[in-house]
Amino acid sequence: MTTDQECCKEHHYYRKVKVFNRGGSQAVYGLGFIGAAIYYISHATTFWLGVLGFLKALVWPVFLVHAAMTALGM
Repeated sequence: MTTDQECCKEHHYYRKVKVFNRGGSQAVYGLGFIGAAIYYISHATTFWLGVLGFLKALVWPVFLVHAAMTALGM
């Protein structure tokens, strides 16, 4: 009886296992995106400002880091 590893060596291929350890950062970004999109789009007065608001919502962490660095005097 052969093990999986020996079987793979016989057939000249190896199993690749992908492990993703993302933690909660994806959830925080997703919720932040939804909140930012609602905020920016609700304050838009024209269609194109709504589109711009959607694009701003995609990069909301940039605004957060900029405000934090400004507040810290960096």
